[in-house]
Amino acid sequence: MTARKLLLAAFVAALSSSVAQARPRPAGHLGGRAFEANKTFGLGLELGEPTGLNGKYFLSGDRALDFGIGDIYHYVNRTGIHIYGDYLFHPVSLAATDVFELPLYVGIGGRFWDFNDTGQPGTDNAYALGVRAPIGISMDFNNVPLDVFLQFVPVLDFYGGNAPHTIYLDFDVSLGVRYWFN
Repeated sequence: MTARKLLLAAFVAALSSSVAQARPRPAGHLGGRAFEANKTFGLGLELGEPTGLNGKYFLSGDRALDFGIGDIYHYVNRTGIHIYGDYLFHPVSLAATDVFELPLYVGIGGRFWDFNDTGQPGTDNAYALGVRAPIGISMDFNNVPLDVFLQFVPVLDFYGGNAPHTIYLDFDVSLGVRYWFN
């Protein structure tokens, strides 16, 4: 079973084992108000860099931890497992309606990326440790336990093993959806 099929099976199993509710929030503003989460823990899928399983846990109304595990296929033929974790702050909600809220978030975190460079002979068993700075928006639905997010993540990677670089600035972009369990 491939890693992608295993991640999809884990996601489907998690979705089928829990009942969730989304609590309504006050609505009707066009930005400038602080975001207040109405959910606690969500799990979903992320596409782009990386592609895999993603989760988010709110520590308070505007602070959260997010994490993910998946695969990155980099434009220079590097493919491998990617694990990350971030501390996020949601300083403002850009828009709110009865249906959804649109919080902006920023954060800091780290990643581990174990990869093979298929374009460079002799670069098997390479890895990178990176410092991430995610910036994103989330369409957080008020009355259903879902959110959709888009994020841009500058990453400063420090390479080891048989990698062709020692330090490299990278930019990851991903789109995802999460189901909220509570």
